[in-house]
Amino acid sequence: MRTFGLSIAGVILALAVAAGVVAAPVHVQAAEFVIKLGHVLPTNEPIHQANERMAQRVKEKSKGRVEIQVFPASQIGSNRDTYEQARMGAPVICHIDPGYAAELGDLDIAIMNGPFLFESWDQAKKVLTSPLVGAMNENLRKKGNIRVLSWGYYFGQRHIISDKGYPTPADIKNKKVRVPPNVMWVETFKAMGAVPTPLQWAEVYQGLAQGVVDAAEAPLSTLLGSKLHEVKKVITLTGHFKAVVGLAIGEQYFQSLPKDIQQLLAEEAEENGRWVSPITI
Repeated sequence: MRTFGLSIAGVILALAVAAGVVAAPVHVQAAEFVIKLGHVLPTNEPIHQANERMAQRVKEKSKGRVEIQVFPASQIGSNRDTYEQARMGAPVICHIDPGYAAELGDLDIAIMNGPFLFESWDQAKKVLTSPLVGAMNENLRKKGNIRVLSWGYYFGQRHIISDKGYPTPADIKNKKVRVPPNVMWVETFKAMGAVPTPLQWAEVYQGLAQGVVDAAEAPLSTLLGSKLHEVKKVITLTGHFKAVVGLAIGEQYFQSLPKDIQQLLAEEAEENGRWVSPITI
């Protein structure tokens, strides 16, 4: 007697054919360009949600040719890590702020993150779209191999969270304050007599809990999104920086893209900043 063996999958397929319910195979076309967008913020931050929105819009407008993969919470590294990836020609879009940008190509651009510089986001926008900043962007492109897609992202006023309030600069003297590791912000806190202590954002919660630092400073949305209120209970509403951030891409990779894709990325980066900035204000 002859025997025949059928796999389970084969049996299911045979039954499906007999029933006439076999669907036609689905062919999913792979994206022509796959770009990573990395940042250090948690997924409940408005700017992360804006990044996801931009990814969807770029996919739709490019008819699937471009896929932007968003990696939050330092999944592909710190801000500085993503800058270096982009500068080396990797297909990476990074968050950038004037303080870090100064280290990459034009020291003068650091002034955009100076303390108490702007009274409003409208004032900041006028400066950020001026020929002055345009020239700084060009220096950044030439010297740092980084192309700014947009400076149009308002990251909110930065405030200080700790165990106690700091009504005057004298109250913060000798306090260890977590400050992002860029020169403008470090020097600002030194001028107030504090001890600026750079930590990567992913380390701030633990640093506050363990007493590595006495305080940290960030926009309210970030203080909440990173749950820093679980370890420190008092926020001093200083508004000392009206933080500006942008999206940037490596110049080498940008120039390898077709002109229509270059234009799409720049336009959507600008549009997305207009969408999210009223939320972070």
